[in-house]
Amino acid sequence: MSMEIERKFLLPALPEAIRERFVVRSEQRIEQTYLAIDDTQELRIRRITDLATGARTYTHTFKNGKGLAREEIEYAISESLYGQVAEAFGAVALTKIRTTAEWEGLVVEIDRYDQLDLTVLEVEFDSEDAAHAFVAPDWFGRDISAEKAYSNKTVWRSLQRK
Repeated sequence: MSMEIERKFLLPALPEAIRERFVVRSEQRIEQTYLAIDDTQELRIRRITDLATGARTYTHTFKNGKGLAREEIEYAISESLYGQVAEAFGAVALTKIRTTAEWEGLVVEIDRYDQLDLTVLEVEFDSEDAAHAFVAPDWFGRDISAEKAYSNKTVWRSLQRK
């Protein structure tokens, strides 16, 4: 299993002066549905559409742990399998636009959610020490890495109740 080590920030707005220093790698529309969730584990599927090319990929992901570092297994699945599982589960997918960019030597992911007014900036790290040592600029917004209310699975659960 690989480790996902990331910090998340509640991005209020991306300042124009900063936007000019971003090098955008990709923009994707992500639709994700959770199949099983508990406090420390999650199982989900995703349909990912590249906004530049229209190409679609499908993934199945298992995550274990909570907080800054979690184990993650992710692999590609077929469109057919994705469709069968999504239909069988019948849940509302969480949808967002993800911009992956480089900024001052870091890769950042900015997720803008469709179903609610929420924009999150994530930074992934090679180690927990690097993640703890990172000093975020003020414009990143509040560090929400440890706030359960902003986890994708919590946001997704709230959509199922509407």
